[in-house]
Amino acid sequence: MDLDPTVCEAARRSRDPRFDGRFFIAVVTTGIYCRPVCPAPSPRERNVLYFPTAAAAAESGFRPCLRCRPETSPGAPAWLGTSISVSRALRLIGELGLAEESIEDLAAHLGLGARQLRRLFLQHLGASPVAVVQTRRIHFAKTLIDETNLPFTQVAMASGFGSVRRFNASFRKLYQRTPSEIRRLARTVPLRPTGRYAFRLLFRPPFDWRGLLNFLAPRAIPGVEQVDGESYRRVISFGEHAGQIEAKLARARNAIELMVDFPDVRHLMLIVERTRRMFDLQAEPASIASVLQRDAAMAGRLHHRPGLRVPGAWDGFELSVRAILGQQVTVKGATTLAGRIVRAFGRPVEFGGGLTHIFPTPRVLAEADLTSAGLTRSRANTIRQLALAVANGELDFTKATGSEGFLRRLRAVPGVGDWTVQYIAMRALGEPDAFPASDLGLLRASGVKTAKELEELSSRWRPWRAYAAMQLWQGEA
Repeated sequence: MDLDPTVCEAARRSRDPRFDGRFFIAVVTTGIYCRPVCPAPSPRERNVLYFPTAAAAAESGFRPCLRCRPETSPGAPAWLGTSISVSRALRLIGELGLAEESIEDLAAHLGLGARQLRRLFLQHLGASPVAVVQTRRIHFAKTLIDETNLPFTQVAMASGFGSVRRFNASFRKLYQRTPSEIRRLARTVPLRPTGRYAFRLLFRPPFDWRGLLNFLAPRAIPGVEQVDGESYRRVISFGEHAGQIEAKLARARNAIELMVDFPDVRHLMLIVERTRRMFDLQAEPASIASVLQRDAAMAGRLHHRPGLRVPGAWDGFELSVRAILGQQVTVKGATTLAGRIVRAFGRPVEFGGGLTHIFPTPRVLAEADLTSAGLTRSRANTIRQLALAVANGELDFTKATGSEGFLRRLRAVPGVGDWTVQYIAMRALGEPDAFPASDLGLLRASGVKTAKELEELSSRWRPWRAYAAMQLWQGEA
């Protein structure tokens, strides 16, 4: 990954938050690496090195700054231009919490060899897959040390370390301090009830939080999700454990405030990672806008709604069912049907405030009579076939990428057409160039009559067509 020293120097001297997480600054005289927005006095340029990722800086022997806290940065942009494979690998690492010995499995999921994947990581991230996984673990552990009162044994467990001994050794190596010493340096954390945690998830501005909520609100599944003018809430579950999350915009900083209520700390890192993806917090608005604004009509929309994100999905299967329900019906109609399915087949919970159920599992929907919830026989059959494929392991959304192989298996489900596949790729798989060209709303907003015409028109928006779709769905500028 090439970094222009002139651009990096200007960004760090101005402390431009748009560059936060796009690169890291290492100071050779102190042995510390920082974010571009670090409030410390700017070092001389001759004493500075630039790295594309925190893992690359750590691999070169630099330790994280305790003042700007690199572990809290928005992270590497979700899509790194020329390396779709690396971007998809980062998504899988976040979803699966890979162990070091699973790197070959990671490469196999992507249709690559382990050596080739390592080469791509070094080229685009400046660090190996193992180094990226290790840095991810220790950064999350540092966040838990600073922002929670969890005992260190639970911090080690939550951040994916195999043992407390390994956890302690990793901290001494990277920070040259013990976890206890780091916690003493952290600000005082308010005591919270057991199982409740607060995180601040940073993003690169601009960020159209209200536009994102406006999109999610009419599509929120009754009983599972709740959206108001300021926040998003939903039920979450892993195995037998259930909980909830609430996200809202932090007023003082470029961050989302996330409250997590969940009893099992082992899932905390995955909960935070999924929330980042749900709200597209790793997007790089400046790069996206630089392409889309070449189209005069799209430039007007960008001016009206800068920083509009592509909302992701908490669960790929849940989103896919919701997409199938939305085939050839209104958004309101699909939401009503989703609520009926949840009430009939979901697992009841008691969280209050309208959160009443866990979304049904694939196995439950594979065996359910969905016509009793008001679905047509053909729509019910499509959902049953999808659920059966997921329950049997033929489709695995936890390991899914936007690869043609996965999308081909998805298209093989009876009743799943190109619109559904593109919508799922866009939201559940995070594909930035996915584009449901046959969508009636997109056709109306773009002023063309056929999907073929819109497909041709959309070529000027590549590789960010999903963001163009969001702008079109938001109405006239």
